[in-house]
Amino acid sequence: MSLVALDLRRPFASRARGLAVLVAIAMVGGLAGCGQVNGGYGGGGGSTGPGPSSADAGAGSQANIASLTEVIRANPNDANAYNIRGTAFARGGDYKSALADFDQALKLEPAFHQAWANKGLAYRRMGRLDLAVDAYSRAVALKSDYDAAYLGRGSAQRQLGRFDLALADFSEAIRLNPRNPGAYHDRALTRQSQGDKAGALADYSAAIERDASAPEPFNARGMLKVENGDLRGALDDFNGALNNDLYFGEAWINRGIVEEQLGERKDALASCQRGAAIVPTSKLGQDCVRRLSGSR
Repeated sequence: MSLVALDLRRPFASRARGLAVLVAIAMVGGLAGCGQVNGGYGGGGGSTGPGPSSADAGAGSQANIASLTEVIRANPNDANAYNIRGTAFARGGDYKSALADFDQALKLEPAFHQAWANKGLAYRRMGRLDLAVDAYSRAVALKSDYDAAYLGRGSAQRQLGRFDLALADFSEAIRLNPRNPGAYHDRALTRQSQGDKAGALADYSAAIERDASAPEPFNARGMLKVENGDLRGALDDFNGALNNDLYFGEAWINRGIVEEQLGERKDALASCQRGAAIVPTSKLGQDCVRRLSGSR
């Protein structure tokens, strides 16, 4: 097949803030972290192509699906056409229809490794992680140098708590494609889960070196620096995250908490207020504002 798998991953600068979770560390109030349920920057189904919030944001629209359906009617034996429509269904959240199209693509061409990877991503988005691992494994069996499938399988393994297997998959994805910042970020998350702070710090830095426009690794690296007692370094990283995304509420809250620890209480209050306005459900943000407002 000449067609690469369409990438259903979210682009680096586009996050679902509703997935944010609180990560407590050894300082007042803890810090706020972005908990990517799907892994890192979203966890992979393909290594190229725009994400759903890019210029291709209308890929899952009814109009686009209708036009793709016309293509299929004209070419009912074209596995590519089913794979493309399947990605469009997935972008729109219709995973049942997406899986049906991927299955049809694979019925027409069983060795279509991109369709297997896309099927794996659809299963991941549905929370059917063991099935996702199986689908990604089929993609890898068909094309052993398919880095996107290793990245996607690693994300599923990490969600399942199989950190050693996830680490192996992310490391293989990096070996195959050492320029992919998302692979380093996802491996950092895995290493952090294993208690390997030094390895995680190195991988967050590697992700930043490869894409300095993504805010997530700056925020994550800043949290690790706080744990290591490097408050000024952490503040620089939270500022780096905010330079890339002024609406990154967790980074505002983290900056405020660090500023408080540095004795910069006026700035800390302003930062926490900004973060709490963006993420009003954050208890860390609310507590920070309440604590600093009461001490003025």
